[in-house]
Amino acid sequence: MKLPVQSSNPDVGFQIAPMIDVVFVILVFFMALAAQIKIEQILQTKLPGISVSGTATEFVDEQILQIDDLGDVTLNDESYDSPESRELPMLTGTLVRLKESSDAANSKVVVTLISHPDSPYYRTIDVLNALAVAGITNVTFTADTEL
Repeated sequence: MKLPVQSSNPDVGFQIAPMIDVVFVILVFFMALAAQIKIEQILQTKLPGISVSGTATEFVDEQILQIDDLGDVTLNDESYDSPESRELPMLTGTLVRLKESSDAANSKVVVTLISHPDSPYYRTIDVLNALAVAGITNVTFTADTEL
């Protein structure tokens, strides 16, 4: 009589015992974690709302004036006047309107003057004269590092 041949990979079916073990471990984890959770009333949190400040916040309006190597003047990337114009009437008029609107809004006007190293020096003086006519006194200087 021959013995039946057993296969090396028998189909054992779905095993439920390991799944039950995993579920119990997760259950114990959440039960232990639930003891650590604090009630929201104990935390003394405050939701964001309207804050009252003692002093007024001052807003600064910064404008960028650039002078390139040929003497062209741009205010916030918009060209004004020709390089031959020494009085800069368009720029002066724009700066006067800018100063008036910032005074009406109670804000400061800060102008950053970026001058190319090869620009004519008289052009910087012309721009400073236009700023003086407009009454803008908060001016910072910087040099253009790109050549």
